[in-house]
Amino acid sequence: MKVAMPKIDRREFLGAAAMTVTAATSIASATKAVPMPPLKRVKAGVLEVAYAELGPASGEPVILLHGWPYDIHAFDEVAPILAARGYRVIVPFLRGYGATRFLSPDTMRNGEPAALAVDAIALMDALKIRQAILGGFDWGARTAGIVAALWPERVKGLVSVSGYLIGSQAAGKQPLPPAAELQWWYQFYFATERGRLGYEKNRHDFNKLIWKLASPQWKFDDATFERSTAAFDNPDHVAVVIHNYRWRMGLADGERQYDAIEQKLAAAPTISVPTITMEGDANGAPHPEPAAYRAKFAGRYEHRTISGGIGHNLPQEAPREFAQAVIDVGRS
Repeated sequence: MKVAMPKIDRREFLGAAAMTVTAATSIASATKAVPMPPLKRVKAGVLEVAYAELGPASGEPVILLHGWPYDIHAFDEVAPILAARGYRVIVPFLRGYGATRFLSPDTMRNGEPAALAVDAIALMDALKIRQAILGGFDWGARTAGIVAALWPERVKGLVSVSGYLIGSQAAGKQPLPPAAELQWWYQFYFATERGRLGYEKNRHDFNKLIWKLASPQWKFDDATFERSTAAFDNPDHVAVVIHNYRWRMGLADGERQYDAIEQKLAAAPTISVPTITMEGDANGAPHPEPAAYRAKFAGRYEHRTISGGIGHNLPQEAPREFAQAVIDVGRS
């Protein structure tokens, strides 16, 4: 069924120019990273989720989702900006990262996209959050996009770095042009037992390499990287990461309980909630061009390309711009 694309009133979507300038000025004064508060924990679905929470408990909820190989520190500057504006900001470790743990040793260490999306819904239910603004990048953007597509009533607005990332095993089996295949070198590496062992043994150096390749102009220091390395020591990290990439290529099965969700995702559903997609002008990781996914957004929509050598980890490299997008997309 063809979805008619509504006309976009840019002024309505972003608010008056004066308001935007005021917001940007206020954000500019709150860009210094502050330490994340002590972690909270909650049982949600098959996990005990560890998460940071900032801002007033009565504030409008915002859930920020990281990707691989990153962690909640990608939002070290974004979260305080939003908390200062009165939002209740939730920043969880995904399954296989940081202090998040599976409740049972018998649960499959599953990295398929549907499982991560169900994790997000379970977290919202556990925290009694009926509806939230979702923002994310990499795995986090894919997870947020799936929730927005399949459970739109739970999402007030979506901020998605690299746009529409919903895929399927069938799509993952299709060959790409050679240059694109080269960018996915680590996916092919992870498909082998040598790759699994290599990631197990060298995950910290491996992930630092990915940071450099994905954000070639980001001059992060050792201390910035080291803040995130503990997240990769999660006992389930390697299993979840390897399964995620093998599942995408059809080399590993998922769990039957997620089959119905994956079938819906294989149809590439449109996203109807208000959305701002973002891209850095120096993203070195595989990513689609904005024009390729424009038609997948059927509601209020805007795309923003952030200049200045911004790479794949956009929230950490351009926190003011990411926070502003969250604020803008949530305006009614």
